[in-house]
Amino acid sequence: MFTRVVYAESAAIFTIAAFVVAASIFLTVCWRAIRMKRPQIEHFENLPFNAATPPASHESQPAETDR
Repeated sequence: MFTRVVYAESAAIFTIAAFVVAASIFLTVCWRAIRMKRPQIEHFENLPFNAATPPASHESQPAETDR
């Protein structure tokens, strides 16, 4: 009545393809980082990642009641 469909081969193909894509992206990023020129490295070193941000406001939360 019902026949079993085996998806093992296609699942293995998709898994291998996903690994190859992820590995190629990782290797490309590593290769570009290794080949980066000194002026670009100095530019990235001086990016302002520690910018001051306002502290979180907790005024919108309801006040705690005394127990």
